[in-house]
Amino acid sequence: MNRTLYEPEHEQWRESVRTFFEREVTPNYAQWVEEGMVPRSFFTKTSQLGLFSSAPEEFGGAGLNDFRYSSIFLEEAAKVDVAPAVTGVSLHADICLPYFLSLCNDEQKARWLPGIVSGELITAIAMTEPGTGSDLSAISTSAVLDHDEYVVNGAKTYITNGIHADLVIVVVRTGEHPHRGLSLLVCERGTKGFDRGRKLEKVGMHVQDTAELFFSDARVPAANLLGIEGEGFFNLTLNLGQERLQIAITSVAQAQSALEHTIDYVRERIVFGKPLANLQNTRFKLAEIATEIDIAQQFVDRCILELNSSTLDAVDAAKAKWWTTELLGRVVDACVQLHGGNGFMLEYPIARLYIDARASRIYGGTTEVMKEIIARGLKLD
Repeated sequence: MNRTLYEPEHEQWRESVRTFFEREVTPNYAQWVEEGMVPRSFFTKTSQLGLFSSAPEEFGGAGLNDFRYSSIFLEEAAKVDVAPAVTGVSLHADICLPYFLSLCNDEQKARWLPGIVSGELITAIAMTEPGTGSDLSAISTSAVLDHDEYVVNGAKTYITNGIHADLVIVVVRTGEHPHRGLSLLVCERGTKGFDRGRKLEKVGMHVQDTAELFFSDARVPAANLLGIEGEGFFNLTLNLGQERLQIAITSVAQAQSALEHTIDYVRERIVFGKPLANLQNTRFKLAEIATEIDIAQQFVDRCILELNSSTLDAVDAAKAKWWTTELLGRVVDACVQLHGGNGFMLEYPIARLYIDARASRIYGGTTEVMKEIIARGLKLD
C-alpha cells in the first residue's frame, strides 16, 4: 500500500540519510559491534547531518519540529540492518533533547543546549533500577537537598549511552508520594560520587552502549534540577509516547527488512528440485507477513501525524509499541525458519535481526505494561 506520510522534502532528506549510512555506518558497523559501542564522533556526525535540528537556531538547531525526519532516519537504519547502531543517537535526539528543550530554564539552555545539539555533549536518561523495571512509582534512588546541592544515592541499570553520556537525566525520589515524589536531575560527567559500572553484555544489540550507573553521596548542584521538584513523573509521561512510537517505527522497518531478506533467499534456495518460493507454505507465510506489516505501517504512520500535531495519546502509543514489537518477533522467527539452518548463522542478516529484535518487547515499557495502559483507557474498573 502506498504511503502518504512524506512530502518531497522528506524524500530529499531520505537520500541524504542513505548516503550518510553508506559512508559512515555500513563500512564500520562490524567493528563497532566488536567494540560494543559506536564512537563518540558518530554523535557529532549525525549532528552535521541535521538529526538534532529540533533545537532553536540560537543553539545550533533549525527549529524544525517535524518527527517525520527522525522517522526516516530510523527507517533507513533498519533497511541496511544497522538499527542498533542508531539507538543511542536517536535517544539523544528524540528522547533526551525534548526534555532539555521543554524543561530547561534560560541559564540551563545556554549551558547545555549548544553542546547537545553539536553532539559534543552526549545525553542519557536513567530511569530503570536493579529492582525496578517499568514501574516508575517504585523508583528508590534518592536525592536530598543540602543547601545548594542534592545528595544522590542509588543505582540505575540498562542505561543506553551509559558509558558515553556527559549529561544524565536521573529520575530521583525527592518525596514520599509514589508519583509526586519524583524529580529530574541532570548529573554531569565528573560529578564526585557518580560512577559508571560495567558495560553490560547483552543477548543482542551488541553495538549499543548499555551500562550500570552508581550514585554514592553524589553531589549534584540544585541548579541542575530539570523542571520543578516533584513533577518528574508527569514530565516523563509527556515524552514516553514519542519514545514508544520511535520503537514502533524501528520495529516495522526491521520487519520489512526481514521480509525482503527472506524473499531474496527463498527465490534462490532450491528444495526438492525447485525454489523454496514455489512451495505453498512459503508463499502463504510470506503473504501473511506482508499483510500484517502493511497494516501495522498504516497505524504507525497515523501515529506519527498525531505526534506532529501533539494529539498522540498514551493509549495509541502503547498500542503501536506492543503490536509492532510483537509483530517483529513473529516475523523474524518465521523468517529464520524459512532460512532453515542458514537462519541460525550470523553471516546471514536474518540471524542478526533475530537476536537484536527480542529486546524491543522489553525496553520502553514491556508488552504487558503496554496492555495495562490500554486496558486502563477502556475504564474497566
